[in-house]
Amino acid sequence: MAEKTLGIGLVGTKFMGRAHSNAWMTAPRFFDLPREVLMRAVAGRDVADVAAFSRRWGWQCCTDDWRDLLDDPQVGLVDVCTPNHVHAEVSIAALEAGRHVACEKPLAGTIADARAMRDAARKAARRGVRTFVWFNYRRCPAVALAHQLVKEGRLGRIFHVRASYLQDWGGPSTPLLWRFQGKLAGSGAHGDLNAHIIDMARFVTGEEVTEVVGALEETFVKERDLVEASGGAISGKGAKRATRGRRKAKSTVDDAVLFLARMSGGAVASFEATRLATGNQNRNTLEVNGEKGSLRFDFERMNELSWWDHALPARLRGWSVIMCTDAAHPYAGNYWPAAHVLGYEHGFVSQAADIAMALGRRKPVVPIPDFADAFEVQRVLEAAIRCARTRRPVSVADIR
Repeated sequence: MAEKTLGIGLVGTKFMGRAHSNAWMTAPRFFDLPREVLMRAVAGRDVADVAAFSRRWGWQCCTDDWRDLLDDPQVGLVDVCTPNHVHAEVSIAALEAGRHVACEKPLAGTIADARAMRDAARKAARRGVRTFVWFNYRRCPAVALAHQLVKEGRLGRIFHVRASYLQDWGGPSTPLLWRFQGKLAGSGAHGDLNAHIIDMARFVTGEEVTEVVGALEETFVKERDLVEASGGAISGKGAKRATRGRRKAKSTVDDAVLFLARMSGGAVASFEATRLATGNQNRNTLEVNGEKGSLRFDFERMNELSWWDHALPARLRGWSVIMCTDAAHPYAGNYWPAAHVLGYEHGFVSQAADIAMALGRRKPVVPIPDFADAFEVQRVLEAAIRCARTRRPVSVADIR
């Protein structure tokens, strides 16, 4: 069973639980995987909810105690889709039980929890146990192509990196979901959104953030309605459908964090994340300017990569748009014919396939972040918050 089948145990049944369930269900249909994927068990807090979730998404069994997954010999990988404050407890226990772990981002809500997870992963690695983190945007064909272009030297020396992740769902009418509670989330837009664009900038450029030189954090909505709903916390992406009560409580996370940084190759960078950019529903963007060319990506047009080739004669230079849906582009050939566009869910499907590849001793299409890699993102998140609160530059090297 262990060699031929990869048994998955999922922890969490809300927004990410759905995305991951679809990924594990769909990956074997589009990719030739070295191991059969077995959707063995799902754990959630509410017995009725997790039972319904299990039936809908094709899990063999369910439980309201995630520890049961560690007692199941058919579970080889634990997939953690919980709120941030639970990541460390579940992941470390699973690693100590000899299970591979795939965890949602950010790695944890706090730098201390992230450090403990990284250290546990190091110990587990000595026994052949692997870790993975769901930075799913690496697996957009356009982003993976950008990574390849930089690695091939087509941009030359990198000068500027501009990254932003703008959403608008977190306005005053959005209730006090777990994502707005510091004890559960750790941070707000910063950990939720800046984590993605920090990872994407590192992945595409191949450079690390070395110093945060200026930062701002702001909580615009100080209080929010308390949620009155059965079945536990409501996912942030379902916020507008939540039942809201009359009582209010303090929002204890940021609504927006912006910071300036230096990169290890000498480039300068800017990062911006907010849930209050009205009209921007899921605008995850990256622009990289180099000596030989530039590229731009916008997730709201996720199948496209804009490209400027500065090596062309001046009369031919201009932004071109690459439709990244041809079989020659990363991942795209596993899905549909050219220009039959992909969607949000395909990033998760491609990552599930890459995890199965890695555990079947095959090379994934692009590198998968492990806990050590994700800890580097966490260090930058921490440096930005320290910079914002002290109004002083912070070296990432000082975050250990």
